[in-house]
Amino acid sequence: MSNEQRLLKVFLCHSSADKPKVRELYRYLKKRRIKPWFDEVDLLGGQDWQVEIPKALLTSDAIIICLTRNSVDKEGYIQKEIKYALDKALEIPEGGVFLIPVRFEDCEVPFSLRRYQWVDLFKEAGREKVIKALKLRASQIELMHVELPKKDGTKNFSPKEGEH
Repeated sequence: MSNEQRLLKVFLCHSSADKPKVRELYRYLKKRRIKPWFDEVDLLGGQDWQVEIPKALLTSDAIIICLTRNSVDKEGYIQKEIKYALDKALEIPEGGVFLIPVRFEDCEVPFSLRRYQWVDLFKEAGREKVIKALKLRASQIELMHVELPKKDGTKNFSPKEGEH
């Protein structure tokens, strides 16, 4: 399959406590012709997750690091995933978009990610900013199958109506 026919592969790095919010982001990206990798969907029964997750992370075109108070303060595998992502980002040419920190709520951005501009999904136009970043990444690797959201009147990204 040529690059023009392939969808942008995006790894969703997240804390297990944030699965409901990440699930909503996953569905949103799929509707925009993006191929997100989400462990809940893509990790199959019997697979060794300690092999499959790093493999998916390292073969992705972009990585969205989902940040909440849960993920920022949590010790565990998410910290390892962030380190893998930072190592992979070293391979990206200067000025390239690869790591996209995305805050689902007002929370501290880890020091290791502060050099990267983050997107606030809880603010107006947050979703559109994520898609624009992914569209830029797609153009950098010569993929064109990323659709900008239609104006749907949604002011923020939230799995529950009215939650900010």
